[in-house]
Amino acid sequence: MVITKVNAVSVAKVAAVLYAGLGLLLGAMFSLIGMIGLTGAMGDSEGGAFLGLLFGAGAIIVMPIVYGIFGFIGSFIFASLFNLAAGMTGGIEIETK
Repeated sequence: MVITKVNAVSVAKVAAVLYAGLGLLLGAMFSLIGMIGLTGAMGDSEGGAFLGLLFGAGAIIVMPIVYGIFGFIGSFIFASLFNLAAGMTGGIEIETK
């Protein structure tokens, strides 16, 4: 079996979902770090807790969206480049049983 072409949009959709999941995981970690760090560092100043909460919630919402968009764009470009390279080289050979 030889893979000579992939559907770039299909690859990009799958990658976008995977990258959005990664963004959610990283956003949750940034949120925890941000809430602890900003609240601790700015806890004595006015609005420090609110700033930590805003940063934490923003990380959980924004990071999956940004990661998903960039994952879609990047994987679309690379899938298109794969199609170009596979056309010039003959594709990728896969052995199955």
